[in-house]
Amino acid sequence: MKIAIIGYSGSGKSTLADKLSSYYSIPKLHIDRLQFQPGWQDSDRDWMLKEMKTFLSKYEDWVIDGNYTWCSYKERMEQADQIIFLNFSAWNCLARAFKRYLRYRGKVRESMAEGCPERFDWEFIRWILWDGRTSSHKDHYQQICSDYADKVTIITNQKELDSFLHKKERV
Repeated sequence: MKIAIIGYSGSGKSTLADKLSSYYSIPKLHIDRLQFQPGWQDSDRDWMLKEMKTFLSKYEDWVIDGNYTWCSYKERMEQADQIIFLNFSAWNCLARAFKRYLRYRGKVRESMAEGCPERFDWEFIRWILWDGRTSSHKDHYQQICSDYADKVTIITNQKELDSFLHKKERV
């Protein structure tokens, strides 16, 4: 089983990846762990691409969370047996990100790169509410949902996410 989880910042991609990785006993990759170096510095893109390609070729089954369209995105979508699009509202994502900040303030969460403690600043708020939701971002997600309609699951709120996970547990 290969699962790609995409969606907006704060929607719960990493948390869902953790749950599905545990449920299916398959390796997971949080792309944020590749994207950042200590101090929130961006990683070298060539290095990131190499790491992604290594992960994709090394494992027969996987769950990968994150977007980063320049990082083997098409390859991930094509290889995935299931694509989960977390399409939560901007305000819901903001509330979730703030809750995460309160939980991990001053700490580095497992799904983030070493040396990158949780933060909740104006730049991140702006990304969640506006910059990460431009028409080009929305068009991109719509294109993924269209191109891979047979394997995309769209989840728009916590109730749908809970139902999705509950169905997995019953199988």
